[in-house]
Parts: sequence; C-alpha cells; structure tokens
Amino acid sequence: MPELPEMETYKTLLGKLINGQKISDVEIGREKSINVPVDRFIAQVSNMTIKTISRRAKYLIFQLQDGSCLLLHLMLGGWMFFGREEERPDRTVQVKLSFGEQHLYFIGLRLGYLHLLTSDEVKEEFEKLGPEVLEADFTLEAFQQIMKKRKGMLKTTLINQEVLAGIGNAYSDEILWHAEIRPDRKVNELDEQQLIRLYHSIQFILNKGIKEGGYMDHPLFKGDSKTGGYQFYVYDREGEACTRCNTNIIKEEISSRKTFYCPNCQN
Repeated sequence: MPELPEMETYKTLLGKLINGQKISDVEIGREKSINVPVDRFIAQVSNMTIKTISRRAKYLIFQLQDGSCLLLHLMLGGWMFFGREEERPDRTVQVKLSFGEQHLYFIGLRLGYLHLLTSDEVKEEFEKLGPEVLEADFTLEAFQQIMKKRKGMLKTTLINQEVLAGIGNAYSDEILWHAEIRPDRKVNELDEQQLIRLYHSIQFILNKGIKEGGYMDHPLFKGDSKTGGYQFYVYDREGEACTRCNTNIIKEEISSRKTFYCPNCQN
C-alpha cells in the first residue's frame, strides 16, 4: 500500500505534469471506483482545470477550478501512470483522465477510489486523521504528548491514522528498525531516550523515503527515474541478513499485519 513517501512523490511529479492543465476527457472503467453516477462525474470533471495537487496522510487531493476536489486513496495495490495511449501499461484501468494526447491512468483501484467531493466534504474526510509527522509543528514535544496517551503496541500505534497520519505497514517496520525498538513493545514501556530515538527515526525514514522516491514498483511515466528508489532495511526481507548486525530478519504477525524486524538489535 502506498504510504506518505509514495504519495508525496506522486504529488511532486504530478504537480509538474498536470498543474494548470485542463481535463479534456474522462473515462470510467469501474463505477465502484467513484462515488457519484458516471454521467455526473464525467460532466462535472470534464473541462475542469487542475489548480493544485496536495497530500494529506495517504491521500492526494486534486483541486479543480470550480472549488470541487478529486480525492484519491490508492489503498492496496493502486498506482498511476501518465503518458500517451501507446505507452499505457497492459493493465485494467479503472479511471482515465485525459489532458489532450496525454492521459493519467488510475490502475489497481480494487479497494482504492477517486471521489468527487466539495472542499467541505474533503475536510470532513480528514477530521479524524492525526497530525502530519513531517510538518514543522510536529515537534518532539508534540510527539511525546501524543505518545503519553497511548498504551498499545508500537506497531499498531504507528499505523493508526488517527494517531499519526501517513505511516503504514512498511514504513512502520523501517522506522522501528532504525530506532532499534521491537514492534511488539508497548508504547507506555518506552523510556525517554527511546521515544526521542523513535521521533527522529520517523523523521529520518520518511524523509529518506521521499528523497528516494518511495518504494513503488511502477514508474509514473516513461523515463521516470525518481519513483521506486527506496530500498528496505527490514520490510519484506525475511531470512535476509540485518545490515546492522548480520542477524537474520524475521517475520511475525502483529494485529494481523505482517511485520519484519531484527530479533537481535531491536529490543
């Protein structure tokens, strides 16, 4: 599932490609991927100019010239491709937005969606989300105050979008490996130094993920050398050697989520 670094990468790259561009045509391949009748979606979105693209947590918000928004959540397996028809991947497309001869393809939206909403409806969608962990006001003190109220396992807490926005299954493992803390530790068992390490690991790993283009397998466009450059330390590396201590990485299930960590240097 794309997380904060992947969606931030999409936001940056798409901003350069389609900001200020008019949507010349719309095609819907799967009605369940949108939230209004197909005819209404096409009528309201066609000929609209994209004013800005922003990100909140794991969402992208395409703001249209009339004030309405397209809210994207890729969920599990969703991705995008931008290019000409002849460059299009050989995959089923759920939604296609055209910009003249170039098209933005939304692929793999079996659980994901592209919803047409008012700006107020978007705000309602975000009401329960926790803070953006890379914003300037997300200080160490703010993080400590949030964590003082939590008692559950670290893994579960980090991926809870109502606690912290944007961290998912993969980067939670990466963050905890970097902080040298086991994912099954309880939040209220951590000492001050461990909380400080955890805060700085959140900043380091997510910024590294953004800088390296996240971990998505699929390029956004032909010749895209930015997307997918991030290499995991522990996630999805069961049985491989930890790069810090050479112990084999193990996989366990925590709250029904596959979780990867080093049993030696995370404690």
